[in-house]
Amino acid sequence: MAILITGASSGFGAAMATAFVQAGYLVIGTARRTEKLADLHAKLGDRFQPITMDMTSKDDIQAALAHIQTLPEYFREIDCLINNAGLALGLDRADQADFTDWETMIQTNIIGLTYLTRQILPKMVENKRGYIINMGSIAGNYPYAGSNVYGATKAYVRQFSLNLRADLHGTGVRVTNIEPGLVEGSEFSNVRFKGDDKRAAQLYEYANALTSEDIAQTALWLYQRPAHMNVNTIELMPTTQSWAGMQVYKDTPPPPPPVVEPKPADFAPQPAPQEESGFFSKITSLFK
Repeated sequence: MAILITGASSGFGAAMATAFVQAGYLVIGTARRTEKLADLHAKLGDRFQPITMDMTSKDDIQAALAHIQTLPEYFREIDCLINNAGLALGLDRADQADFTDWETMIQTNIIGLTYLTRQILPKMVENKRGYIINMGSIAGNYPYAGSNVYGATKAYVRQFSLNLRADLHGTGVRVTNIEPGLVEGSEFSNVRFKGDDKRAAQLYEYANALTSEDIAQTALWLYQRPAHMNVNTIELMPTTQSWAGMQVYKDTPPPPPPVVEPKPADFAPQPAPQEESGFFSKITSLFK
C-alpha cells in the first residue's frame, strides 16, 4: 500500500514525500512540474513514484489514477491520500483582486481536492481502512485582510474534513485537517506574490517561522498513530505568531472650530437690569 501526495514537487509536498520514504513507506507524488518530480525521484529512489498531474483538470486526475494501476502492484492501493496541492494568489483587497486568481484558487483548493478525494474514498471504505489528510490553513479559521477567497477555500477544506468524519463514521477511514500558520521554506509566498521573491523573503525575515519539515513530520506522526485514534484537526503556529488584536478603523478627526476674534463692541458696558414691576415683583419683595 502507498501514500499518495499531491503537490509533491516542492515545499510541504516534497518534504512529506522525503519524510515518508525515509520512514520506509511507498510514496506516489503528483504535481504539474515533471522535471521537479524527476529530481525528487532521483533523490529518493524507486520507493517514490512520480506522476505528472494538474489538480485543476478532472481528465488529468483520471489519467493519473489510471497510471497508478500500471505501477508495481504494491503501489496500486492507496492507504493514505494527502491533499497537499493548493495555492494562494494575491493579497489584494476584495474589490481590487483579480477574479482569475479567485477562480484558480477555487478550482485547485476546492474542486480538485474534492474530486480526487471522491475517487479515492470508495476503495478505502471497501477495505475498512485508509486515511485522508487534508492541508488546511489557519486562514480558514481566522480572517485577515487580503485573505478573502484563499481563506474561504481553506474554511471549505476544514468543514469538508469534518463532514467526511461524520460521513465515514464506522468505516475505519480516518480524516485529519492540518492547519499551519506561518511556514517558510516553501514556494507559497513566492507564488502568492507572483514571483516577487524579495517581498516573499521579507515576510519571513527574523520571524523564526515553521518549516516544511515541521509540517512533514506532523503528517508522518499522524499517519503513524494507531488505527483507533483520529486527530480531527491540528493547528500549528510558530511560537512567534499569535492572534492579532481586533482592528478598529478610525475616521480622520474633524478640524477644530474657527477662532472668532472678539470685536471692541463686545467689551462695552452693558445696561443694568431694570426692576421688574407688577404683581409677582411685589410678592417677591415681601421676602427680601
